[in-house]
Amino acid sequence: MIHTYPPLNLEVRTPRLTLAGATDELLERLVPIVRAGVADTAPWPFDDPMSLYLDSPDREWRWLRGIWAGRARVNEEFWRLYFVVLRDGEPIGMQDLIGSDFTKFGTVTSFSWLAPGQRGRGIGAEMRAAILHLAFAGLGAKEATSDAFTDNHASNRVSAALGYERNGTTWDTRRGEVARIQCWRLTREAWERARRDDIELTGVRECLPALGLA
Repeated sequence: MIHTYPPLNLEVRTPRLTLAGATDELLERLVPIVRAGVADTAPWPFDDPMSLYLDSPDREWRWLRGIWAGRARVNEEFWRLYFVVLRDGEPIGMQDLIGSDFTKFGTVTSFSWLAPGQRGRGIGAEMRAAILHLAFAGLGAKEATSDAFTDNHASNRVSAALGYERNGTTWDTRRGEVARIQCWRLTREAWERARRDDIELTGVRECLPALGLA
């Protein structure tokens, strides 16, 4: 189905998975995972406020509202592109790409989550590689950043494996408790050195005007 709103037509495909623009139909298919709980044991991976920590039914309601609000706030000053991650056609998580004053700075950051049963298989790294390909090859990014709590070893390992460099630390709260954040930075030059040739992009050119990049 072709949507009137270009960001919903974006797709990033790798040999292992597809990142598809987060339509309402795809979001509904993710609701059972969100309802069951994306994070249910410490160390808690998400900073506050985070709808994925709330008890059902508020959990899925606030999660949907947040995505709807984010999809509506798209202009040249700020945009957030939401993708549902599909493996063999089944939704297993989400991967977002965020640009703030992208036309000035060319910097993006990312956010993702994965269903508990899908972790530990290298899918998180594949998701991040896919969204980085969109950022650098599709949108012309100059730099990508990422961060994770220092005890979120899976996320930090993904950043290190994909060529990010450590970029200092900061603090945030999770479930009201203060914890240290590890910051990461990936330059375009570093990404180019390990650039993959097996990732395909769809719908980028049509999406550029919506992001203020035409």
